[in-house]
Amino acid sequence: MSRIQETFKRLSADGRKALIPFITAGDPSPALTLPLMQALVAGGADIIELGVPFSDPMADGPTIQRASERALAAGMSTRKVLEIVKAFRAGNTETPVVLMGYANPIEAMGAEPFVRAAVEAGVDGVLVVDYPPEECLNFAATCRSLGLDPIFLLAPTSTEQRFADVAQAGSGYIYYVSLKGVTGSATLDLEEVARRIPLIREKVGMPVGVGFGIRDAATAASIARLADAVVIGSRIIEEIENSSTEEAPARVQAFIRDVRNAMDEVVR
Repeated sequence: MSRIQETFKRLSADGRKALIPFITAGDPSPALTLPLMQALVAGGADIIELGVPFSDPMADGPTIQRASERALAAGMSTRKVLEIVKAFRAGNTETPVVLMGYANPIEAMGAEPFVRAAVEAGVDGVLVVDYPPEECLNFAATCRSLGLDPIFLLAPTSTEQRFADVAQAGSGYIYYVSLKGVTGSATLDLEEVARRIPLIREKVGMPVGVGFGIRDAATAASIARLADAVVIGSRIIEEIENSSTEEAPARVQAFIRDVRNAMDEVVR
């Protein structure tokens, strides 16, 4: 059982839901990423999604696009992201880390070398936005064989065939994109989320995390009533943008703590 699967099993036994925050590695500087990851854990994060910066993040809205631009300008690379994960693992062997990004950096490195390097660094899962499940079965099989959970996206427009493809290729959890748009946009339709989650669980058989459009503790709590995990990204990036380097970890930790407390209230 992977570290991700163990985390969901433990949370389920406690009647709790996973909190999965996202930050971009290297934003605003490589030196700040490790303290931010540690602040996320201190605030109550169960799994960390760590963005691998890319020059054309097509699924991301302006906030995360700016984060990628800052990280790349600071000299961030895929190998440097893995070095940060390795440093994080030196002090934390429990919190799963999922790399979230795009295919180009992986293709440039080579799929199997990337997976091997990620596992060696202590990565637990990888979500590649532009790897459709039906087109990357070999990559997904390589991930699973080496101990990395390949995680896939589902959306309000996903078909029954896409459910089947994700069930075949994926493991760990499903990232349900709750909006027809990019990260940080629009308003959640909770009724639609409530309709879709049971169907996804039935067809795919994995925990379901919901992301895109979750910006505050109250919305996170509403999602926690429906799904197995809450994913928050753009709102955390905004906290970092609006903070000094010295203040950012504490502000991020305080925001995550508020979200964690709101989610836990749901099950009390």
